[in-house]
Amino acid sequence: MNKIYIMGLMTFLCSLFGCAQEQNYKSLSVDEFEKAISDTTVVRLDVRTAVEYAEGCIPGSILIDVLKDDFREKVLAQIPKDKTVALYCRTGRRSKTAANIMTKEGYKVVELNKGYAAWAAASKPIDK
Repeated sequence: MNKIYIMGLMTFLCSLFGCAQEQNYKSLSVDEFEKAISDTTVVRLDVRTAVEYAEGCIPGSILIDVLKDDFREKVLAQIPKDKTVALYCRTGRRSKTAANIMTKEGYKVVELNKGYAAWAAASKPIDK
């Protein structure tokens, strides 16, 4: 096979299935996340739904649901870009989506890799 054919095939497969993109944020373990949020200048952002948030959250977190159409607008209106943002969701999937959105807007982001579920399982502080 020639190189042009292979490159074309790779481009097609990447567009069809999605290829790994450069990650512009850090995924942290529960202990690393706890250390990061011990800095009082770090904004704690919960990107779950309001129902999930009401069941319990990491103390000091604000809620902006990443599944809502106005997520980007609310982030831009409520969170200063000169602050590091530590964000989380339930299991770590939605937080990665939120982290990608926010880094594209110029935010410095860290996210809780396994989410609130891992935080709670590790018996870390929770507000209810």
